[in-house]
Amino acid sequence: MFKKCNTCGYQWQSREQWLRDPTLKLVGYQANFNQLKTGIFLFNHHCRTTLALLAADFEDLYTGPIFVERATGTEACPGHCLNKDNLDECPARCECSYIRHILQLIKNWPKG
Repeated sequence: MFKKCNTCGYQWQSREQWLRDPTLKLVGYQANFNQLKTGIFLFNHHCRTTLALLAADFEDLYTGPIFVERATGTEACPGHCLNKDNLDECPARCECSYIRHILQLIKNWPKG
């Protein structure tokens, strides 16, 4: 089992099933700047529950470059990671930008 809803008890058997489920919507990202892989992706389920998964659960979806320096707090940083409700992709050359790309992949995953 990949994940179980604490409210309605629905179970997703795989990550693919999770990503394709039209009853889930990606709604937020809580960054952990000390360990990016432990940042939290937030999803709303149709039963009105918000479910959380670690960024690490989706890390392998990204195949591009990962920058080693963080741009947070610089002029190059648009501040997306500082607002949990902002799911926009980041144009900065920042170590956090690959997570922002994963968010886009999940948002645009084919449903059904």
